[in-house]
Amino acid sequence: MRFIDEVKITVQSGNGGPGSVSFRREKFIEFGGPDGGDGGDGGSVFVEADNGVNTLVNFRGKKNYKSQSGENGAGSQRNGKNGDDIILKVPVGTIIRNIETGQIVADLTMHEEKILLAEGGRGGLGNMNFKSSTNQAPRYAQDGEPGVYFELELELKLIADIALVGLPNAGKSTLISVISAAKPKIADYPFTTLEPNLGVVSMGEESSFVVADIPGLIEDAADGKGLGHKFLKHIERTSAFVHLVDVSWCLEEFEAFEQYVTIRNELGKFNQDLLNKREIVCLTKIDAMTEEEIDKYVKFFEDQLDKKVLPLSAVTSRNVEELKVLMLKSLK
Repeated sequence: MRFIDEVKITVQSGNGGPGSVSFRREKFIEFGGPDGGDGGDGGSVFVEADNGVNTLVNFRGKKNYKSQSGENGAGSQRNGKNGDDIILKVPVGTIIRNIETGQIVADLTMHEEKILLAEGGRGGLGNMNFKSSTNQAPRYAQDGEPGVYFELELELKLIADIALVGLPNAGKSTLISVISAAKPKIADYPFTTLEPNLGVVSMGEESSFVVADIPGLIEDAADGKGLGHKFLKHIERTSAFVHLVDVSWCLEEFEAFEQYVTIRNELGKFNQDLLNKREIVCLTKIDAMTEEEIDKYVKFFEDQLDKKVLPLSAVTSRNVEELKVLMLKSLK
């Protein structure tokens, strides 16, 4: 299934049915009174968050959603049937904006959270409602209220606790495949990850959290280069992120540190608030290095950042359990 995180749709609620103008016609009753029934209410359009939906791809094929109009009222005090509602199922984390006004209509962050998008028109009253002592034979009824029409933009921001960020081929996909049941594409060339992957990390019977593998970022990603700029928004909801830096190919420590600075710059250009999130820095692919080289890179990073960094190998599982503990702590 394709990962689609932005779509535009239109929604229209149903019209209310008109009320009826009718009078009783019965044998042996000389003056039948008004008995026109009410029109039915138009159907509404709702949106509901569903954990079973992971993408907005279903909205690519169908763009227009219109609920049913209410039926007309009839004689003998018969009310028209209400129009059926429509419920649109979207992934948890979907934001809905009114395209005309730019206003956020809904921000769905919980399973089964339900929001009214377009309310159906109210049915008109039949003439039996207008009978009075001074007007015993009203010959008018109300028209039903029209439905409403909106053009909407749906944007998905994944709900994850922690995001994995880094340059292409930094080892994000390999790591999420090791710490969770996620099965992302893994290869030895850049941009193997073309869309975010989610994985649930279990820590015993009672603790677990969700990790998002974000496609690799490159310099000027926030300005539209590469793939990652499309998916930076998926980091915004996370509580923390793990910054992976591939040090296996670097000849000097400063080359590796430049990778770190590049990613931090892109995060800040996209949203300064991202720089305030808790960060775990990992030096990856250390299985291809000597212990002396590992120590040298770790010391350089810790001197520059004034905090601990974690050397990591997802292939040999070195320090993987320690990373999982740090991730859990970062959420607390």
